[in-house]
Amino acid sequence: MPPTAKARTAPPDVYDYASVLASRSATETKGQRTAQQIRIAACTLLRTEALQDLTVAAICKAAGVANGTFYLYFPDQTQLLNDLLLGFARFLQASMIRASHATPEQSIHAATRAYGQMFEQNPGLMKCLVHHLDHFAPAREVFHTLNRDWIETIVASAQRRLVREGRGDAISEAELRRRAYALGGMTDQYFSSLYLSREPGLIEVSHDHEAVIDTLTTIWDRGLQP
Repeated sequence: MPPTAKARTAPPDVYDYASVLASRSATETKGQRTAQQIRIAACTLLRTEALQDLTVAAICKAAGVANGTFYLYFPDQTQLLNDLLLGFARFLQASMIRASHATPEQSIHAATRAYGQMFEQNPGLMKCLVHHLDHFAPAREVFHTLNRDWIETIVASAQRRLVREGRGDAISEAELRRRAYALGGMTDQYFSSLYLSREPGLIEVSHDHEAVIDTLTTIWDRGLQP
């Protein structure tokens, strides 16, 4: 795929999980809406608060509910975060699949853009997934499954391309997997440094978001060549 190729861009709010939860609540029962308010409050607080500093009292205040109401829906804060991150991990998985399927001829470019939007729109939640997964086993499994499925997709696509070019034996499957995992780690680190740790030098050269996606896509493309 040429690095200059462009996939169709989804509106940013498509990737804002708090907005998605709020939209879902419009057709839900009163009890379901209250639970969503609590989840949305946790999403909002995680944008500015460290995970370890989050409290039930702060979540309830942000949600506009009494502390006792919280426990009608979640046994404790850990269960809320497990529920929230599991839902978000599934949302991330579905969004990546939708983006890559929408433009299959540009799947890496489209999926990389969607992944970057996830970091930009949900920094607190992405920080939990990238840096705190050991504490949330259900979400960890979904996130790892997403990663494995993406690697399988990339490797299969690279193998098909090599066969079409008459170079089917140029790179072993194991080597393609190693490269794909390494490239995936590079992408995680780039977006983490840009959107989570906010590294000044990286921000300085990353104002053009489409150029960032083109750069990462180019590295993916070249990294999977013989």
